[in-house]
Amino acid sequence: MHLEGSNLGFRYGRGAPWIVQGAHISIAQGEVVGLVGPSGSGKTTLARLLAGYDLPQAGRITCDGRPLLPGGIQPVQLVFQHPEKAVNPRWRMRRTITEGWEPDAGFLQTLGIEREWLDRYPNELSGGELQRFCVARALGPQTRYLIADEMTTMLDAITQAQIWHTVMDIARQRNLGILVISHESSLIQRLCSRVIEWP
Repeated sequence: MHLEGSNLGFRYGRGAPWIVQGAHISIAQGEVVGLVGPSGSGKTTLARLLAGYDLPQAGRITCDGRPLLPGGIQPVQLVFQHPEKAVNPRWRMRRTITEGWEPDAGFLQTLGIEREWLDRYPNELSGGELQRFCVARALGPQTRYLIADEMTTMLDAITQAQIWHTVMDIARQRNLGILVISHESSLIQRLCSRVIEWP
């Protein structure tokens, strides 16, 4: 069982330079893969393609042997670097977290989410608190692959460690495949069994 992209290509508009071209990538269920490369090299674009946010203009993406189709609740979930850009600022966090599934209090507690935060708006939370919600939202029961695009880069070291400890525990329990995109070599070395140099 794999999340696989074959010969992927993507660019913004005809005649524009290719941001992703001829890319091949595969993540098995239960595998933690690191992706490292310079800023501006198309790592986030690749992440968006794999999660179905954008459609490739060349190549194909399959999830466990089937085409990854847009719409609906996806088996591939992406957590962005900037959580404030991934949530609706007009929604309270209770609505945000239950948009895709309804985690119980015990699950939220494992991610360090306090019950009173559910009634707050995004601008009433710190970056670390908000990112915990984004991670919880991405770890619904339908998720088989998680793409973490610089997921904890903006957070302090203690919050980073707490979030990754919980994510890795859940991944082991549910045999999730994870793609870790990060500039932090220490994080990649600690978490990943395989590293892809990009591009």
